[in-house]
Amino acid sequence: PTVVLDHTSGFEGLLLVDDDLLGVSVTRKWIYEVLISSQGLMQIGWCTLNCRFNQEEGVGDTPDSYAYDGNRVRKWNVTTTNYGKSWAAGDIVTCLINLDEGTIAFCLNGASLGTAFDNITRGAGMAYFPAISLSFKESVAFNFGSRPLRYPLESYRPLQDPPCADLVKAHKLLGYLKNVIRFGIDVEGKLVEKDISTWQLQGEPTVLITLAHIFNHFAPLMCKVYLVEDVLMNFLLSILEQGGAVEAHPLIQQLLDLMWLLMEEYEVHECLKQLLMSLLRAYRFSPIVPDLGLQIHYLRLTIAVLKHEKSRKYLLNNVLFDVLRSVVFFYIKSPLRVEEAGLQELIPTTWWPNRFTKEGKESKEVKEESAEERLRRRAYERGCQRLKKRIEVVEELQVQILKLLLNNKDRGGGEASRYIFLNKFRKFLQENASNRGNLTVLCPPEYMVCFLHRLILALRFYWDDHKAKTPAALDSEEAYVPPQLFYNGKVDYFDLQRLGGLLSHLKKTLKDDLAAKANILIDPAELQAVTMDDLDEDEESAVSMMQSQRPTAALAVGGALARPSWLSSPTLGRANRFLSTAAVSLMNPRRPLGSLEKIKVRTLSVEQRTEDDIEGSHGNEGLLLGRPPEEPETPVTENSLLEILDGIVMMYNLSVHQQLGKMVGVSDDVNEYAMALKDTEEKISRCPKRRRDIHEELLKSQKVFSEKLNHLSRRLAWINVTIYSKEKMQDIYWLLRVCIRTIEHGDRTGSLFAFMPEFYLSVAMNSYSALKNYFSPVNSMEELPGYEETLTCLAAILAKHFADSRIVGTDIRDSLMQALASYVCYPHSLRAVERIPEEQRISMMKNLLAPYEQRPWAQTNWILVRLWRGCGFGYRYTRLPHLLKTKPEDANLPSLQKPCPSILLQRHMADLLRSDRNLAPSFLNSVLNQLNWAFSEFIGMIQEIQQAAERLERNFVDSRQLKVCATCFDLSVSLLRVLEMTVTLASEIFLDWSRPSSELLLRRLAQLLNQVLNRVTAERNLFDRVVNLRLPGLESVDHYPILVAVTGILVRLLVDTDIQGPASLTQAERATAVLLADPCFQLRSIQYLLGHAEPSILAAAPSSADKRHFSLHNYTDYISPEELAKVDQMLNHLNEESKQAAAAILPTSEEDLCPICYAHPISAVFRPCTHKSCKACINQHLMNNKDCFFCKATITGVDDFTKPATSSHSR
Repeated sequence: PTVVLDHTSGFEGLLLVDDDLLGVSVTRKWIYEVLISSQGLMQIGWCTLNCRFNQEEGVGDTPDSYAYDGNRVRKWNVTTTNYGKSWAAGDIVTCLINLDEGTIAFCLNGASLGTAFDNITRGAGMAYFPAISLSFKESVAFNFGSRPLRYPLESYRPLQDPPCADLVKAHKLLGYLKNVIRFGIDVEGKLVEKDISTWQLQGEPTVLITLAHIFNHFAPLMCKVYLVEDVLMNFLLSILEQGGAVEAHPLIQQLLDLMWLLMEEYEVHECLKQLLMSLLRAYRFSPIVPDLGLQIHYLRLTIAVLKHEKSRKYLLNNVLFDVLRSVVFFYIKSPLRVEEAGLQELIPTTWWPNRFTKEGKESKEVKEESAEERLRRRAYERGCQRLKKRIEVVEELQVQILKLLLNNKDRGGGEASRYIFLNKFRKFLQENASNRGNLTVLCPPEYMVCFLHRLILALRFYWDDHKAKTPAALDSEEAYVPPQLFYNGKVDYFDLQRLGGLLSHLKKTLKDDLAAKANILIDPAELQAVTMDDLDEDEESAVSMMQSQRPTAALAVGGALARPSWLSSPTLGRANRFLSTAAVSLMNPRRPLGSLEKIKVRTLSVEQRTEDDIEGSHGNEGLLLGRPPEEPETPVTENSLLEILDGIVMMYNLSVHQQLGKMVGVSDDVNEYAMALKDTEEKISRCPKRRRDIHEELLKSQKVFSEKLNHLSRRLAWINVTIYSKEKMQDIYWLLRVCIRTIEHGDRTGSLFAFMPEFYLSVAMNSYSALKNYFSPVNSMEELPGYEETLTCLAAILAKHFADSRIVGTDIRDSLMQALASYVCYPHSLRAVERIPEEQRISMMKNLLAPYEQRPWAQTNWILVRLWRGCGFGYRYTRLPHLLKTKPEDANLPSLQKPCPSILLQRHMADLLRSDRNLAPSFLNSVLNQLNWAFSEFIGMIQEIQQAAERLERNFVDSRQLKVCATCFDLSVSLLRVLEMTVTLASEIFLDWSRPSSELLLRRLAQLLNQVLNRVTAERNLFDRVVNLRLPGLESVDHYPILVAVTGILVRLLVDTDIQGPASLTQAERATAVLLADPCFQLRSIQYLLGHAEPSILAAAPSSADKRHFSLHNYTDYISPEELAKVDQMLNHLNEESKQAAAAILPTSEEDLCPICYAHPISAVFRPCTHKSCKACINQHLMNNKDCFFCKATITGVDDFTKPATSSHSR
């Protein structure tokens, strides 16, 4: 059978071609197998020729088609019912049809699932065909009999007959071969039987001629898939079955020598290719058994084959990455059905943590575990240890395979294995990094995780091995990637974004720095502006050149590149680009490369690099070309290892991190079921005896939860051993430290830091996040060596680079900002920020206090708020008072951490605001502008929400609108808290009027506070009504957070300044005067804070008089008595002052009022246009804009204006 991809219609279908169309005549029992490569939505079975399928209807949806669906565990034939078991990637489904009895059945990994359908339609003209329908991205492989069936059944015949004649012949020839090996000729010429395992090819003419004769017949048979799998693979496996190390079986090496000696080269190639494909299939589709014996068996043979140097190099060059997905060899699949994998015997006792309260938080009081609980936990842990030992055997074999592929001493017959591996590995990374390639090429993330861990171990083995031989080199604990790799063009980073933008842009802008610092000159040809069309033409000519020069390379790059029509499309041509622009310019005859006295940088095509290109030789530094003065002269390690290390970091970024996050779901499920079980058991204990019915239902629930937990805890044991074990955690920690050191070294190169790929910063942030959030429940992060120091180094990187002008990508800048914001939420990482050098801390605070315009200010503001939280007025809460009874979605969120303020960083902020006369006004102006915007947006939105909610007809408020509304409210609260922080730390910015902008800032602050108070405190107004609706999505909107923030600012301005002695009394009076002078000031807003409602409201609505009014006195758990006393003091003070102010106010005629605000008298005249307004309006306007309100002329100065004594009514 062949799979045909119909590229004209874009439809993929299976076309079953054979003499009888693979049809099944009406007399026999037939069988075929499906190898499941992904466990998504698929329906597998049989159909007749007259079935018609479309996008909606597949196999099993028509009367004459029958299917099994292991994803939903159902069978389909127009209608559907439960059937079978769930399948997983790596399972084999056997499809059986018995036309004698009219039944269809299925098996999963050889175990029968029972008859699925009986009485199927039979008769003349009814022929059944294998059929499958699958959803996007799913993949399977069929075996109709072209290879030996994994689970054959007696009396069932595969759709394709086995090659019986060839099988007999091959077995006979194999018998002859064994005889030659078993018998030797002694001195007297007699045959003597010898030990088969020690046989060696001695060069005896008789033996050689006999073997040549056997191989003459045997070789052609060994090119056929069926025979390779059934005869050769089984023979080689039988050699290894005797146990012992792979080295103890040299016979396999001898046989491979024989094959290379006595078979034609193309025959050996085909035979080895088929052998490895069979091994890969066998490894991937073997069921998990308790001792993992099947996996170990196939890996041992793979190692034995790869130990043979000539075979290894052929397979590396042509098969391992080109024909098959060799990454599968490094994967250990996790069993979906734990009972089949024997985990019940391995882990007989299950256990799960019971440390969660109903809110889902870890309970504070650690309950003493009972003796029974302790015994269960220990038994479970012993079971996990047994499992770990078995899995470690497989992992060790997988690392051995990689050590063979990374061998750089096997120079017999061409390049050493490591350099072939390097080029293939880079291509593998490119295919996965482009994300635009063919989906079947992409490596699934679960494979990538295993590959990453095995590769780290193999790399560190060779790294430390080199260190042992070269004392000047670095230990793998100190590993990093030198910065010159990022700019010298020796390592291809495809189209990946650099910190400073696109590579072409950096080469243009930093070419002088490259010449000066790294002695590198960029070829002018590379700097020519290349249009997409040019690029595609270049690629075509480059490809045709390559094909003429190096036929093997052309094959390796792939036939796809040779199709000009495909490359001429700008989108596809770019998506499938294997050669960088630089490589094109190197190979394109239209752009000759001039020889310059300085080093010319050129990117080599991935396929072309040799050992000398990578390691360097005779004064050529290879990958380390262009060493900056900051880097040491002695190489870190072998250059090839540096490139592999760089690839490992890239792999983590491609898909490993997201996969680590995905697998945490199982432990979340365990916690949820554990809570449900605990809850059910509590209900059982409370259930009254008379309610037998409820009691029985609860017992049923208890049984379901217990069974589910038994299953999940065994599955979790597997995941914790294979993914979250201590060793895996140390790998990720090592990778984090590699990234930190690489970033530190790159940073020292100054402007050249911009060449570093963005993924180094991403991996530094993500690997820390993974260690903290994914590994920590199983293994404590604090126990890692050098943990505190690593935290501090990472803190220094975040603090330095979140506002680094060399980094231009908005996404990476946002990520850095978010990482820093999350970092300051947790006590241990906040202390790390406090440990970085003082100069860096001050620089970080200065960057945080830069004006908010033109940058993501919400994150900056959030960081400042976290540094303050715990010090503000009534600001010691983790969750808002009215939300305490609800369960948080995730108790580990940064926003739900307990307050941990940083007094040290607050002190730096205060010093900066006091000392830098320009910093404070620009920062506060932007904070006030953003507060004005956020609160205005919030009020506008709640008006719309309330109007929608009060309509009589059924209506829905858009959840996105509610979310945006809640965000604006949260922003308003956090901006108010930053203002409170500023007033507390450096009140003179507002109250010391010798500073040029203090009076203006104080007036604007008073104006905004009054606006907020008036909107929030009015009884039964808009805010009140929306809060009382308690709409989902607006949970955070409440009186408390915003009113305590405003109160904190007022108390600080009007009360706390008194403490400072007589000199500052004037400051408190000044603040009071400004507040009262603001036209929006209402004393009732301040009274509202303490629950003093207006008499008119109480009289008008007696029914609502008993309704609880807002009062700070109701929040004694949140607000201290000292704080409440200050609010009382403030209210009394304002009562007195407002009476005096009211008596002193003189009436002002309307035409003397400022035409902008209509609140203050005209007091300023503008130069040169002589228009007028009050000082407050023009000063505020000039902070953002220099044009006149009225005529748009540029204002050069502002003079005081006093109205002439003789008032004239004409203007």
